[in-house]
Amino acid sequence: MMFAKPLRQRVIAGEITTSVRIWMRPHVRIGGRYPLGAGFIEVAALTEIDLNDVTPRMAIQSGFTGVEDLLATARHGRGERVFLVEFVYRAVSDSGE
Repeated sequence: MMFAKPLRQRVIAGEITTSVRIWMRPHVRIGGRYPLGAGFIEVAALTEIDLNDVTPRMAIQSGFTGVEDLLATARHGRGERVFLVEFVYRAVSDSGE
């Protein structure tokens, strides 16, 4: 799962824990781990929602200034299905995790 460059440090810091994605099909799975920086994000929940369900609060929690800003980034490719992804950032420990 990729994040826009301006959002990456905020995800790593734990400030951003949700993302709205528009895909043709889910690209992540619950429990899946996806590399980011020196660690990874672990998907805690994946919910398909309607585009009309995307709220200004949801956009801000995802690191954007509003719904229009979020959708400008989320709308790429041919996807039509909207997913709310909830995740936790986990740093890689010295033990190799």
